[in-house]
Amino acid sequence: MKQPTVEELLASACVVSVPMRVRFRGLTHREALILQGPAGWGEFSPFPEYDDDESATWLRAAVEAAWHGFPTPVRSRVPVNATVPAVQASGVEPVLARFGAVSAVKIKVAERGQSLSDDVARVEEVRRLLPEANLRIDANGGWSTAEALTALEALVPYSLEYAEQPVMDTADLRAVRLEVQRRGLPVLIAADESVRKAEDPLRVAREDAADLIVVKVAPLGGVRRALDIVAQAGLPAVVSSALDTSVGIRAGVALAASLPQLPYACGLATLSLMDGDVSPEPLLPDGGWLPVRPLTVTEELLDRHEAPRDRANWWLERLKRVSGKL
Repeated sequence: MKQPTVEELLASACVVSVPMRVRFRGLTHREALILQGPAGWGEFSPFPEYDDDESATWLRAAVEAAWHGFPTPVRSRVPVNATVPAVQASGVEPVLARFGAVSAVKIKVAERGQSLSDDVARVEEVRRLLPEANLRIDANGGWSTAEALTALEALVPYSLEYAEQPVMDTADLRAVRLEVQRRGLPVLIAADESVRKAEDPLRVAREDAADLIVVKVAPLGGVRRALDIVAQAGLPAVVSSALDTSVGIRAGVALAASLPQLPYACGLATLSLMDGDVSPEPLLPDGGWLPVRPLTVTEELLDRHEAPRDRANWWLERLKRVSGKL
């Protein structure tokens, strides 16, 4: 694919800062650089702590979206889950209310500064409110192997669909999976960081370290590369977002809509955690589904959420540096 020049990237670049409804990943605002190309809109929003090499895959995904477009979809809508951050149990109900009717919920656990009892209380409250929903937990690699097994023993009574990245290291992930099977715990192990942050995203599949993989468009370098990784891995895939505006969510929907099989609800409803967007028709779930449709971005909303000048300059300088790695 032909790559745009840095001048072409800068010509349409607009940096936004969208407030969060609830703190997520420690963020109160989500910053993103929005690009417009001949095929539409792209989002470049690697988290600030990511280095330029890691950020380059995010820029490749933005360029694919804005300059090349997406593959032909095989479905017209995709199912999505609600996402519950590491709030106290008393804060679960108002978070879930923002998502409307959903059939699945992802619950953040292993938050630094919290305890397993906090996690259990949060999961228990979600189960109480949604007794029929499919529940999955996400530890973001925050547990040791021993902690993960203790936590899973405590949480499986709430009927978990799967546990996402309970430990960070791939070898440890495999160890947890094998021990879960040995103990007969009814929970699958999913890999996220071991796929999107790994130099070799297929290692988890080769080493039988996971039952399924979580794929995100931006960290993997675009929809087409993500499709290729899923095909090579040969494992069921869950499509998730990286806390995106509707521009990034649209790319996630394009991936989910293009997969040959989509056995799990997708983590693409995270816009419900944000208090604003760049589109007048934001990609918010309706009855637990997101449609596959074109996306409109307006100057009025880009201006409304315009980032402070110092932050905009930081992102533009980052774009210049990272564009040299495409």
